[in-house]
Amino acid sequence: MTRTLNLLALVVFASSLFTRATDPVIPQIAHGLDVTTATAALLTTAYSLPYALVQPVLGGLADVFSKTRLMLLCFVLVTAAAFACGFAPNFNVLMAARVVAGLASGGVVPISFALLGDLVPVRQRQVVMGRLLFAIMTGNLLGATFAGIIGDLVGWRGVFLTTAAFGVVVLIAAAAGFRTDERAPGRSDFSQLIPNYVAIFRNPLAKICFGAVFFEAVFMYGVFPYIASMLHEMGETRASIAGLVIAGFGVGGALYAVLVSRLLATLGEVWMMRSGGAIMGFCLLVIGARFAWPIEFVNFVLLGFGFFLLHGVIQIYASELVPAARGSAMALHSSFYFLGMAAGPIVYGAGYNSSVGINSVLVVGAVVLSGVGLVCAQWLRRQPQSSA
Repeated sequence: MTRTLNLLALVVFASSLFTRATDPVIPQIAHGLDVTTATAALLTTAYSLPYALVQPVLGGLADVFSKTRLMLLCFVLVTAAAFACGFAPNFNVLMAARVVAGLASGGVVPISFALLGDLVPVRQRQVVMGRLLFAIMTGNLLGATFAGIIGDLVGWRGVFLTTAAFGVVVLIAAAAGFRTDERAPGRSDFSQLIPNYVAIFRNPLAKICFGAVFFEAVFMYGVFPYIASMLHEMGETRASIAGLVIAGFGVGGALYAVLVSRLLATLGEVWMMRSGGAIMGFCLLVIGARFAWPIEFVNFVLLGFGFFLLHGVIQIYASELVPAARGSAMALHSSFYFLGMAAGPIVYGAGYNSSVGINSVLVVGAVVLSGVGLVCAQWLRRQPQSSA
């Protein structure tokens, strides 16, 4: 089991490098391909929306097929799409490659959480899941940081090509490891696809879990593609600095992963959810205040920590909605999450490009995220029968 979990961590780390890699170089892409900043920011939507829409299919396949084989196939496509982004001759091709990447990435991280749920008992799951989140957050951290540095050194194309080259290395290691994993083969009973989804939505906690992660993603991740442009307006034009600020989110997530067992013991799930929502709301208000970038870096560390205080608990409940259909449940969890990520840049873009202003959207987001934490704390409760 330890080897499988290590391989999962490696694969999700590599996949996460690609997720936030465009954010620090959005102004470079806009300038290089002659599009507006708001248009270039839609690269996040081009990745997130297909990711969300493909989840019901991939999640169902994970439950009736082989989770590890499906992950590897999807990671091959993610790596190929990264190469395509690096050589894109125009913005339309770049958008298309990001769509392919989003479709394929939907079969990597969510399925890894479902496989973790199969391997680890629920009482140990939050700590082990925290370690997997550590790998994801480290990928987000390094992806944003190195994207900014590489963007400053060789341009935005180098960001995609470097990520793709690393993906090839990881793919070789993962393929060799999973090939000898006895847990890899799955079952093939496609008649269970529809009943699995029906069973999930019959659980009253499903609407809480899925609705919560949707609003999290809209109002928190939606502002990420505009951070570089907001820094530009303040006179800070280095992509590496934008990458460093965004990477602060990953530092906060890594901090959560290290402290999760202590947090559970001292705060408990209810106060973790309440605190997480409140912290995220506060951090959005700080973003709107437009402080200097070192303060924003610290703010993003706090934002990442607050996010996972809430999100980490929600993931545990999502993994237990229907244990026999865990792949489908985690896929729906990711589907709603990435639908929010797809909608977020559009919501913030509406404020950024109008008289309303992006700060007004940040205030609304602060209220919503604080409310999400309170609602989850009120309704998500451990069920006695979920001890399996």
